Amino acid sequence: MRKIIKALLNPRKAKLSPDKQVLRGSLDRNISLFKKEIFAGDDTVVYRLFSTNNPNSLRCAVIFIDQMIDRESLMKHVIRPLMKKSIDATQLAGSIDYIVDSVITIDGANVENSLGKIVPNILQGESLLLIDGYSTGVILNTRGWAMRAVEEPQSESVVRGPREGFTEGIMLNLTLLRRKLKTPKLRFHLTKLGQQTKTTVAIAYIDGLASPEILKELNRRLNNTQIDGVLESGYIEEMIKDSPLSPFKTVGHTERPDIIAGKLLEGRIAIFCDGTPFVLTVPFIFQELFQANEDYYKNFLLASFDRIVRYMAFFITTSTPAIYLSLITYHQEMVPTPLLLSISAARDGVPFPTVFEVIAMGLVFEILREGGIRLPTPIGQALSIVGAIVLGDAAATAQLVSAPMIIVIALTAISSFAIPQMLGLTVIIRLIFVIIASFLGLYGYIFAVIGLVLQLTSMRSFGIPYMANMGSLHPQDVKDTMIRAPWWVMYWRPKFLANRNMVRQRKEANR
Repeated sequence: MRKIIKALLNPRKAKLSPDKQVLRGSLDRNISLFKKEIFAGDDTVVYRLFSTNNPNSLRCAVIFIDQMIDRESLMKHVIRPLMKKSIDATQLAGSIDYIVDSVITIDGANVENSLGKIVPNILQGESLLLIDGYSTGVILNTRGWAMRAVEEPQSESVVRGPREGFTEGIMLNLTLLRRKLKTPKLRFHLTKLGQQTKTTVAIAYIDGLASPEILKELNRRLNNTQIDGVLESGYIEEMIKDSPLSPFKTVGHTERPDIIAGKLLEGRIAIFCDGTPFVLTVPFIFQELFQANEDYYKNFLLASFDRIVRYMAFFITTSTPAIYLSLITYHQEMVPTPLLLSISAARDGVPFPTVFEVIAMGLVFEILREGGIRLPTPIGQALSIVGAIVLGDAAATAQLVSAPMIIVIALTAISSFAIPQMLGLTVIIRLIFVIIASFLGLYGYIFAVIGLVLQLTSMRSFGIPYMANMGSLHPQDVKDTMIRAPWWVMYWRPKFLANRNMVRQRKEANR
């Protein structure tokens, strides 16, 4: 009891956190601070000790994390010049600025004293130069870890268009965008997200096109994001999106620099996240789900036809099972007699109701698709193709499901591939339509469609109506919706985005 009272009356001084500590004037004390406190038990941290040339040698040390730096650059531009140079204490005059200005030749060296600024830089791949007798260090730009090369994104391949895609390195991604937009009005604002990961996040926009109100709202939502780690842009997307309970996307994402450049030219804002090739864009509206970058690279008539096909595919993949179920179960009088007799003959002997067939076959297809994605590519493709053929034929032969149902599910599945951005979304919509149609028939299906339209029209993305331009009758508003008008008549940018500068091209320029 006495020991406890004594401890309470004479408490030990609590250790300061690394953010509040500073470097000491002793090299041994500084190295001990890093080894025993900051990076205690971390064997990946390297401590390279060396001395400058005689007769006035100075003890030095470089601290860095293995495999995160360019060792050749560190040796060539920092360690070798120091070891060959004889530095007199009078040259330093109480400061190590002389070493930064006249000895080391590396591009990027900053003198720093606070560990709160030094430690994050070491964790990001930079090195720290310490000199005995001085309470400041030099942060060296020696980043050089391995990185994936620029290549075409597999999820967004095109027949015509650029073949380059973003990588996991944020600075390389910003460079790829800068190559597309060679304008001094392109702005990048860097910040950190994640209390543990300290992930670098960049906001990109074109000054004069992006809305200041949307930019301010985006910064507010990012600043309110308090989370331990941000490992991928999906974390950010879920934290900043509007209508968080809705399955519809209100934040876009892509791996292609040309798509980001095109969206920035319309007045949107891009969000880059270090460690992922997927870049977010805001605002994001419904019509973007049916757009592809290749639409703008080929003839406008072909591009318009492709877009109409995508809208038709959306209707087929979401509505075909519900309409088939309604007609077969409740509205047989609407089906031509020969077709109805054929379907009835095919269903003869099937023990399950139509609604069970629809849900079961849809679930089997989704299992095959998910399994094909998660397995290695050669095995996954074989599983998807062989599994669908074998299971479909076996189910029809065993009269577990009818042949028309297999045709309906196959048509539904194939149509979903025309709109890859909505693969998961169409499954949810299809299931809701089927369940409601199983109780109310076509009336239920129509009610479900009305509910879907009301949901879409009530949504917003950073203050922009989600169905913007979809119901407009103004010619300029519909030139890039279900159809893609030729470039020489698209004079204006979308007015709901770039209202500060709507002129895309002068009318007189193409007359």
